[in-house]
Amino acid sequence: MTYISILDGGLGQEIQKRSKQSAHPLWSIKVMFENPEIVVQVHKDFITNGARVICLNTYAATKTRMIKHGYGDKFQTAHKTAIDLALQSINESKLNNASLQLAGCLPPLVSSYVSKVSMDFNNSLDEYRQIVDYQKNDVDLFLIETMSNIEEARAAITAVKETDKPVYISFTLEDNTSKKLRSGENLNIAIEKLSNELPDGIMLNCSSPEAITSAMPTLSTLDIPFGGYANGFTSIEPLTPGSTVDNLTSRKDLSPEIYFEFIEQWINEGATIIGGCCEIGPKHIGYICNALESNGHKLSKLPI
Repeated sequence: MTYISILDGGLGQEIQKRSKQSAHPLWSIKVMFENPEIVVQVHKDFITNGARVICLNTYAATKTRMIKHGYGDKFQTAHKTAIDLALQSINESKLNNASLQLAGCLPPLVSSYVSKVSMDFNNSLDEYRQIVDYQKNDVDLFLIETMSNIEEARAAITAVKETDKPVYISFTLEDNTSKKLRSGENLNIAIEKLSNELPDGIMLNCSSPEAITSAMPTLSTLDIPFGGYANGFTSIEPLTPGSTVDNLTSRKDLSPEIYFEFIEQWINEGATIIGGCCEIGPKHIGYICNALESNGHKLSKLPI
């Protein structure tokens, strides 16, 4: 029997879909302000389907993005609202709170996937410190997600290490199975440099499941927990800084059953952290959890 930590799925994307609105550059943040009940229900649906780690709906709530799109005065409010709604969903799920973890979210500060628009280390560190300060008293751990380059990842983990909270970090890869970050930096080098910062675990996320499968053997040499959570986009090429997810299309060949086939390969490489990113919804997580338990695995929180 293996203990498998179960993350939630593509939170922001699921929130945006259920809003039935045209996407905004701040997508799930705008929906959260206008229809908070959607955020609560999405969290609850992931919990009901077996997720043990619930991430705050703050992926788009960076100061840089919110100022750019006219929401700069709501930066702190966005984080407080996301925390309140996540805690509400956990309470309404009627599960033992001890069986769940709430994760803070440290995303790319300027744009997903496009490393060339990232800020330098010091400016990134300043902004990550603000996010960490808003979230640290209410979360169990931090997830650093969708890191496309080493320096931004290093700034994020530095900010968390100034607290007493556990931290897990996840890189996004080019979708050509080259085992390179979207910056072009080699995954091996990124792992080596970030391992010196002592994360509690390293993952791969928001890349095609094929790219993650190709790179999973690289993580298998780690002596800390590792895993992956893929997206279900056909391609991320149409998404440019400041554009919206309406530009992207979802794959038609990534049913819960097919996605689980990829996950089985990751687990065979030693992965013990599993979840989903954009376009991977509660039904995927539910199928994954049922299949893992049927195979004799134990679902768990992240080790901290």
